[in-house]
Amino acid sequence: MIPLRQTWPEDVARRYREKGYWRGETFSSFLRQRAAERPQAIAITDGARHWSYAELLSRAEAAAAGYLRAGLRPGDRVVVQLPNIAEFFPAVFGLFRAGMIPLYALPAHRITEIAHFARRSEAAGYIIAERHDGFDYRAQARALRTEVPALRHVFVVNGEAAEFTPLEVEAGTPIMLPPDPPSSDVAFIQISGGSTGLSKLIPRSHDDYLYSCWASNAICGVTEKSVFLVALPAAHNFPMSSPGHIGALYAGARVVLSPSPAPDSAFPLIARERVTITGLVPPLALLWMQAAPTRSDDLSSLEVLLVGGAKFTPEVARRVRPTLGCTLQQVFGMAEGLVNYTRLDDPDEIITGTQGRPISADDEVLVVDDLGNPVPDGESGYLLARGPYTIRAYHNDEAANARSFTADGFYRTGDIVRRLPGGYLEVHGRAGDHINRAGEKISAEEIEDHLLAHPQVFDAAIVSIPDEVLGERSCAFIIPNGEKPRSPALKAWMRTRGIAEFKVPDQIVFVPEFATTAAGKVSRKELRARLRADFLAKDNAS
Repeated sequence: MIPLRQTWPEDVARRYREKGYWRGETFSSFLRQRAAERPQAIAITDGARHWSYAELLSRAEAAAAGYLRAGLRPGDRVVVQLPNIAEFFPAVFGLFRAGMIPLYALPAHRITEIAHFARRSEAAGYIIAERHDGFDYRAQARALRTEVPALRHVFVVNGEAAEFTPLEVEAGTPIMLPPDPPSSDVAFIQISGGSTGLSKLIPRSHDDYLYSCWASNAICGVTEKSVFLVALPAAHNFPMSSPGHIGALYAGARVVLSPSPAPDSAFPLIARERVTITGLVPPLALLWMQAAPTRSDDLSSLEVLLVGGAKFTPEVARRVRPTLGCTLQQVFGMAEGLVNYTRLDDPDEIITGTQGRPISADDEVLVVDDLGNPVPDGESGYLLARGPYTIRAYHNDEAANARSFTADGFYRTGDIVRRLPGGYLEVHGRAGDHINRAGEKISAEEIEDHLLAHPQVFDAAIVSIPDEVLGERSCAFIIPNGEKPRSPALKAWMRTRGIAEFKVPDQIVFVPEFATTAAGKVSRKELRARLRADFLAKDNAS
């Protein structure tokens, strides 16, 4: 296998250790410590089941032994695709305890994405639930084994395993478990938003990720008395680490899982479990604010609402406290590392008008122009970052690394920002070609590639269109090949391609041609920009 690494220059790594950012802890070691300190405190609940820290640790160790007994080995990579169920935590912490590497997939991902993750990571295993939202993940596992024959093991939790391995049956004894890996090793793999094609793989180390979590706890006021609601998919980076369920468990707090972020699911859990903090993307925050006045759920325990994943407009941000009665905390971050927060005691104009400032005094932030030269504070430019929890490379992707990282280790985030006094950032959008639809990053190139496979599509271009609810929606401009297909039929065909539902174009516009240069060439980036501008001009005129 291609080695999994995330490496900082030795002098830089030494400085981060000396400053106490990297504590030498692993995911397994901190869970053991919390179970020793707070064995009977509730760690995980879905509202019906309540697992203590001691029980979570016991279940994780049993799962770890189960993986080893089934034939997985320390160092194996395992794709984890689970919804917000309690079993998510022992399944994942079991991988940590067995020295294996989880790769987090979202419940919405389908065979195209899952096969890409498995191939690129050289995964040996796949962990699923039987079904979720009417989708049979066992059928997807069968397709995956056909596409990626090297994947040896499929584990099913919370349902009938059919021909696969039911994880709970494979539980073994803790004496089989290996020692913890070095804290500098890669702990897990996250996935990128994917601005070009399918998602890149992001290796995160124990050291760097746990630092971002415990430092976030200090900024967000998370203590052992906190109750964190996981409303977004648990595998998403935002609800994992900002401060997320990992931050909450690190603090010895209680984690509450909601099967859905919809008010019908989340509000009763907030009332019953006395939730104090949660995180949402902007469209869901708007939905909660619309629903709250019409419901009788007691939301008075909610102290902090984190909003991130996409820009939160000031007009909507100002409504959070009057409507939900809690403090808004804006978050702007990325799975590759850098995270910015507004602080709980910031003035209202900072909380509602900016996307925060970095976690760490050692977060190095540059805002540069097209030539890579720094711009003065107050001017817009491209955001670059490096620091104690920002990666230095993607896994197994030389081309992406050449595009995304400077020679001296700065990550090119692809965001356009303006830096304000005090280091606060105001986000102005994306430099790349992807759509930020309700916090999900959609690669225009990937969706165009799918559309071009349709026999009635001659050419296609995907652009982002502003949307009051979603933030951005996707619009496909299509030149037909012969007879024009019907939009509903084309969308239905896209769903057969094995992609996540959020990647199906929201809107389809048929056009006779795309403009080209005199030489017959066209820049896809320029084309998308022109189509978007023309569409918005016509929309405003009407």
